[in-house]
Amino acid sequence: MTDWPQLSHAYGSAEDIPALLARIASEPKPELWNDLWSALCHQGSVYSASFAALPWLADMAESEDRGQAVNALGLAGAIMAGAEQSHDAGDVRTQHSAEIATLLASVNRHLRTATDRTEYVDLLESMLGFEGVAGWSEDLAWGLGNEEYEISCPGCETNLLIALGERGFFCTSEDYALSDDTIETRPLRPTSPANLEGIGSRLHDIALTDGQHKVAHVLTYVFGNASCPDCQTDFSVADRVSAG
Repeated sequence: MTDWPQLSHAYGSAEDIPALLARIASEPKPELWNDLWSALCHQGSVYSASFAALPWLADMAESEDRGQAVNALGLAGAIMAGAEQSHDAGDVRTQHSAEIATLLASVNRHLRTATDRTEYVDLLESMLGFEGVAGWSEDLAWGLGNEEYEISCPGCETNLLIALGERGFFCTSEDYALSDDTIETRPLRPTSPANLEGIGSRLHDIALTDGQHKVAHVLTYVFGNASCPDCQTDFSVADRVSAG
């Protein structure tokens, strides 16, 4: 049985977590899930209580209530993305291998039936968290969901924005969201699906299989190339995203 008072979360002792879990199970309110996220995965940081909650999250991921299941998968995926942080929880992937297997099976089921693009991308990111795919399990959803990545140029270290949305696919060092279309940009150069390798190829294939053609299309740019408008340095978008 979990000794919650001996565990910690973002705000101190985790003695309040059992009551919060019970409330969420009976009252699936967004604000309660927000409270749980804030305690167990505060701005991406995880704690001993975060991993102790995995059995409950795995059970919730099996819920017939899709909203509850998706919320559980999102939080559990974010927690597992932080598995290598300092958290005093030991070897969590070994200790919670059964729960991780349950979560992975559940996220794959929900991926196949997702119709909302944002939900799909979040689930894809959770899948990578359960699999222990470093970097992409924390960075993928930000760019695909917000239609941009914030990176630095490997040549001149200028802060750059990689746009992946309605205004096109380009790289710029200026704030295009506030511009009047006079900013300097460089078009992204997508990779042919046939030339995708490794994680890029796998994610592209999964998106196509799941009928998420727009996501698959954007991934060809994420795993494509760009040029810095300031110093003209060419670089791989994916390499800069994974470099943090």
